[in-house]
Amino acid sequence: MKLDTLIGEPWADYGLIDSGHGRKLERYGRFRFIRPEPQAMWAPASADWKADGEFIPGSDEDGGGRWEYSGQVPRDGWPLKWDDVTFTAQNTAFRHLGFFPDMAPVWGWMRARLDGVADAEVLNLFGYTGVGTLALAARGVKMVHVDASKKSVEGARANARLAGMDDKPVRWMVDDATKFAAREVRRGRRYDGILLDPPKFGRGPEGEVWRLEEGLPGLVADCRKLLDEKSRFLFLTVYAVRMSALAIGELVAQVFADLPGTVEAGELAVREEARGLLLPTAIWARWSR
Repeated sequence: MKLDTLIGEPWADYGLIDSGHGRKLERYGRFRFIRPEPQAMWAPASADWKADGEFIPGSDEDGGGRWEYSGQVPRDGWPLKWDDVTFTAQNTAFRHLGFFPDMAPVWGWMRARLDGVADAEVLNLFGYTGVGTLALAARGVKMVHVDASKKSVEGARANARLAGMDDKPVRWMVDDATKFAAREVRRGRRYDGILLDPPKFGRGPEGEVWRLEEGLPGLVADCRKLLDEKSRFLFLTVYAVRMSALAIGELVAQVFADLPGTVEAGELAVREEARGLLLPTAIWARWSR
């Protein structure tokens, strides 16, 4: 199994400006923000950070905290653009800004895997606010977007309208990802690709409980049943720091052992603009053909 690093490079509307001493300074369009970053254990390039807002973490380990603002930041968000996809950035109570910029190389990779595939259809599980969904829909891919949060799916549909893509062939599903995947298996459905971005912990629309370590093996097994020898990829990302890329890579390798193709694993990272160093953000594993 090959290990690799997928590097998110700066683009016009996003960049990691600087990082260090457990924090990072980023630009999101015309605004700059400081957020906690435990992996930035080094010293920053500059001690003089100017930002429009900073996320102050709480005393617990569950992601609590609050935003403090020094600039005039629109509380209902502002538009950003990646390639040909427009979407809304917004300061959330979960310390991020409504999307994950380190996923940009994944969006590009999925597009490349589907080049030349007629009537391609992709399943996006835990689809959140839909930037990954729209990145593929913009290229004519039929999408099934699943998230247990009604608010997230509404946000994704709003992003589609903002991007002028509300007429694209996307099925927007408010549903528990594991139950939806299991039903698709029973229906005998197949997909050309699956994007899988599960949280460490979550709840479904009917109170279903998701715990990553318990639920991931079964969900990956069901995803395998939704792919066949003509499918192009499964891409799995994990932001739970206690897991290893080797561990999820081996899981995918075992489940996909009967399909031709390649299994790879590694880290996602973002390149810092100040010095070019790489800030790791998540781990991933993928099968592709």
